[in-house]
Amino acid sequence: MALIKKDVILVGAKGRKEVTALFDSGASYSCIEKRLASELAHLEPLAEPMVFETAERESIVVAEYRVVLDFFFTDSPRRFTDELVVIEGLSEDIIIGATTMQKWKIRLDFDREEVIYDRKMQRLRI
Repeated sequence: MALIKKDVILVGAKGRKEVTALFDSGASYSCIEKRLASELAHLEPLAEPMVFETAERESIVVAEYRVVLDFFFTDSPRRFTDELVVIEGLSEDIIIGATTMQKWKIRLDFDREEVIYDRKMQRLRI
């Protein structure tokens, strides 16, 4: 597990904001702090709460909401979209987890401390 930070622009139904995202290869899901999620999107209740373990021993957090947001890297018009689990009191504004990185083929270069993605890819398929 390793962590890299990179600025992203978040876009939701209620607004947009530039934040520093934590890319965490050890996080199962992408998540967002509740205050920020409420600013940018409408909170959608989960059908059932999700319980997550944290890095702190025997500590858990419970998520009851989710949001759908687009995000852009500040150096590219490439649009990424995903569901983020809303966590109240999250230590970061947003954490991009393994499922989002796998979905969009985002890789982390730990030697250079870079987030790698295709800056030119614009084709969306259904």
